Amino acid sequence: MAHYGNNEKCSVDVLSVGYLTPGVAGTVVLARVSERIVILDPGMVPTRQSILSPLAALGIDPESVTDVVISHHHPDHTINIALFQNALIHDFQATYINDTWTARKAEGVQLAEGLTLLETPGHTPQDISVAMETTEGLIIYTHLWWSKKGPEFDKYSVDQDQLTQQRQRVLDLDPAWIIPGHGEPFKPEELSYK
Repeated sequence: MAHYGNNEKCSVDVLSVGYLTPGVAGTVVLARVSERIVILDPGMVPTRQSILSPLAALGIDPESVTDVVISHHHPDHTINIALFQNALIHDFQATYINDTWTARKAEGVQLAEGLTLLETPGHTPQDISVAMETTEGLIIYTHLWWSKKGPEFDKYSVDQDQLTQQRQRVLDLDPAWIIPGHGEPFKPEELSYK
């Protein structure tokens, strides 16, 4: 399990690294800052224990998770949301809890100091990314890249030009690390293309 930062700023743990073969699994991330315990993209994984066991090892039970962020509405990034029954759910257009739907744009929403949502359409028109300020620098969780290998051209993208623009926007933020939707964290210089 990759770990970044400490209690001075946002602490980030990769609970489960995603992949595309064999099968498909999304990368699942935990971010903690102040009183917020945030899960990013609790989607498809080999078993639910792929999420729950690393959380338990960190002393976190699912009921204490305060927020869940979904980068977009594909099942490989959403299928395990119900593990976190007390969490406020965030997407590109609203927050949801129980029977309450509160509309809002995601761009610039701060879940806590140093934990910010960014609208980054490209893979889908509704994609968002999460910028996390850690003691090791800025870390961005995003589905603009599936892994450090790309793909350069996203076959599911409805607007490749928009995807390219949003990738450049993220790179312009000068992140120390990028955590992609289906792979290991990587440094921007490890990309074979931008």
